[in-house]
Amino acid sequence: MSSRVRIEINEALCKHCKMCTKACYEDVFRWDEEAEKPVAAYPEDCVACLACEAACSADCIEIVPQFPVPLPSPF
Repeated sequence: MSSRVRIEINEALCKHCKMCTKACYEDVFRWDEEAEKPVAAYPEDCVACLACEAACSADCIEIVPQFPVPLPSPF
């Protein structure tokens, strides 16, 4: 199953606050204890609610919707 979104995490900006893991009600994010960073463990479960983006004070998470076909132009 392909993901409906692409989850981008800029690790250089991450403050390691774990707010993305706490904000995600779909449990998409996990905290990697060894690497001490967030990982999108289950991107296929993401519903693009953007709660993780809103919770991230470092602005290092971006959720990019992936559409299977190009959207038609409104004009």
